[in-house]
Amino acid sequence: MSICTLPEGFFFGAAMSGPQTEGAWQRYGKLESLWDTWSNERIEDFHNRVGSYAGNDFTNRYKEDFELLRSLGLASWRTSIQWTRLLDANGKLNPEGSEYYHRLFASAEAVGLETFVNLYHFDMPTYLFRRGGWESREVIEAYATYARIAFREFGQEIKYWFTFNEPIVEPQQRYTDAVWYPFHHDFAQARTVQYGISIAHSLAVAEFRELQGTGQVRADAKIGLINCFTPPYTKEDPSEADLLAVRMADGIDNRWWLDLVTKGSLPEETIGALSSRGINLPVRAGDEQILAQGTVDWLGFNYYRPERIQAPERDVDEYGNPVFASEYAWPDAVMNESRGWEIYPKGIYDFGMTMARDYPDLEWFVSENGIGIQGEGAFRDASGTIQDDYRIDFVRQHLSWIARAIEEGAKCRGYHYWGVIDCWSWNNAYKNRYGLVEVNLDNGYSRHLKKSAGWFKRVTATHAIE
Repeated sequence: MSICTLPEGFFFGAAMSGPQTEGAWQRYGKLESLWDTWSNERIEDFHNRVGSYAGNDFTNRYKEDFELLRSLGLASWRTSIQWTRLLDANGKLNPEGSEYYHRLFASAEAVGLETFVNLYHFDMPTYLFRRGGWESREVIEAYATYARIAFREFGQEIKYWFTFNEPIVEPQQRYTDAVWYPFHHDFAQARTVQYGISIAHSLAVAEFRELQGTGQVRADAKIGLINCFTPPYTKEDPSEADLLAVRMADGIDNRWWLDLVTKGSLPEETIGALSSRGINLPVRAGDEQILAQGTVDWLGFNYYRPERIQAPERDVDEYGNPVFASEYAWPDAVMNESRGWEIYPKGIYDFGMTMARDYPDLEWFVSENGIGIQGEGAFRDASGTIQDDYRIDFVRQHLSWIARAIEEGAKCRGYHYWGVIDCWSWNNAYKNRYGLVEVNLDNGYSRHLKKSAGWFKRVTATHAIE
């Protein structure tokens, strides 16, 4: 078996989020988020009726969880502050929420874990969603205020900040595919939301720069954005229409964010193509200057799957929305049947090569990568340990392609596995498990190492991928 090695300075960590781990949904002054609202209104939409209140008991176990992460050789972890926990309904600092996060970050530091903080992970306060959400400039400005308060409050504790996790997902899930609350099939609304998030991101970066300039944020701090980029592919012998479809899908899902964080602008050809189909963004005077402030220090790359694209089979869908591309079923695709996603480790290399070619100055890290499997209990051995060789193989392949990308010039600095410890996953709840560590829901959320945990610990210790 061939062995490849990651650079000595390459870091390993754990990817988490506040809404998926913390639970405690009515403690420490927390307000209702959109996930709480959906859970309260339609609990039947959630797998096994397990709603947003669940988490994985992290709030009660974070000290032991930090020790667990360190025991696996991890040097960092990423979470998100919940807007609904840090601020009250008047947009002011909630002391209980602030104290909660101060305790959390201090406990991580005490065991030697560097904390990466993301400010938004799909969890908008419901009262602000009802005021228009990301379509409202009032709400966008409220987010900038929230970011400013977070930077001020934790500016001397936290070195690595991120404005958003996967900003493309809310437009897709809530307004294009309509599988998340409020279930709207509206492509134009999705792009309006996407534009609003872009403005919000840029305003938050401007707040960060200003506060860093006045010493309220530490001088060595970095600001970034995390997105689930999907490297695009099409047929081996594509038509011009196929290539145009790929370019458009890539423009909306990938280059939109890459151009924003490197150039401070959005891809003109993508915006023009949208406009030609009647999709006009709610641009205001001064927006160009706001977006210009959105350039970042580095980037988080969440990678789960590629995007297979071909020319659309029709111009308009059944809801009257324009169609720019259709899915292409690649005959050689290897699928994760539990999740319905293609497993294509080479995509992580291809992204790295795209970054080296088109955005060569931007450093980045793999901020999420993992595989969710349903019914993992079927792989439990006589001792009770889940023998998840499929997860070891998944991570091994992806790390091997990362190593090759770095050798060929990619500025990839680290890898965070999602989610190390099993966690609640939106309306799928605990249907698919991602962890290297099992959470036993029938035994008070107790933690148990899977086979993959031991393998990953060896990788973090040696940086050798066997």
